[in-house]
Amino acid sequence: MSHPVLDQRSETLLRLLISRFIVQGQPIGSRTLAHEPGLSISAATVRNVMADLQDLGLIQSPHISAGRIPTVLGYRLFIDSMLKLEPLPNEEKEEIEIRLNEENDAKELMNEASKLLSEVTKFCGVVFLPDSSIAKLRQIEFVRLSKHRVLVILITEDGQVQNRVISVDREYSPSELVSAANYFNETFRGKSLSSVRELLLLEMKRDSQQINELLQTAVNIAANLFVDDHSDDDVVVSGRSNLFDVPDLAAIDKIKKIFEIFKARHSLLTLLNKSVKARGVSIFIGAESGYENLDDCSVITAPYQIGGHNIGAIGVIGPTRMAYEHVIPVVDVTAQMLGNALSHLNQKR
Repeated sequence: MSHPVLDQRSETLLRLLISRFIVQGQPIGSRTLAHEPGLSISAATVRNVMADLQDLGLIQSPHISAGRIPTVLGYRLFIDSMLKLEPLPNEEKEEIEIRLNEENDAKELMNEASKLLSEVTKFCGVVFLPDSSIAKLRQIEFVRLSKHRVLVILITEDGQVQNRVISVDREYSPSELVSAANYFNETFRGKSLSSVRELLLLEMKRDSQQINELLQTAVNIAANLFVDDHSDDDVVVSGRSNLFDVPDLAAIDKIKKIFEIFKARHSLLTLLNKSVKARGVSIFIGAESGYENLDDCSVITAPYQIGGHNIGAIGVIGPTRMAYEHVIPVVDVTAQMLGNALSHLNQKR
């Protein structure tokens, strides 16, 4: 995004205005800025500069005769050009690492990452689970529970574990299930789940007389797990209630709009999917998200990796008026630690 070019005085005043507004939450007037320590500028000069900044669309006045607050464009310029990020203290890094490495299940690990983000930032933490279209099959197991119920355990190469109880048309012996699972693993191990899904759909359309008996058994049992759409489980959200404590979002109509995003989920998935494809931290301020329901929010996201490849994303949803210098490093470090924890978990399997 291109930014207006500011002289040093204008840049200094914009940075001070936004920094003060983030802390105080009230429109900032020219007299307030004129009394900033070390700033030898008259209130009249400050007013003139603020008028210029408003003409450029960087600040705005919410009320007649009120002070000024930053616009989305003003925040964008501030974040891209003026913000000095604070490195996380070592104790915070260690706490994140310890909590994430306590989990022995990939799904629980990502639940913990979401909770951790919400607790540290006091906003809403979100985690986009690894894209099932690129996750590769490591192993599948079939366990008999009863005459017509089988537990399917699916493990992917990135450490995800899916457990699902499947209803079957006939009774399978334990030996049949073991043989079918072994055959399934030999046939599909290392293939992406999307490829496995396509192959299973093809096999289901074939005449059952033409299919290997073991493969037929595997197809019958595993079809539901692969063919059904589980998109509702693709994103984990924690700390929704934190947003009720944010003054900027306290109005019931604002909260209602944000919670509609959580309920629909597809908007969050779209944003987080963009982040998976990005390098480093992505920041969507207000209308930049492309969703009207998030106009009063900023979404800060970062991808997490296994083996040098982005497989998912994590993020924080909060008000546009947030301490970006702290929240951005929290998201970035947590993404790195989550990737490391998933890698370690994967090596144990």
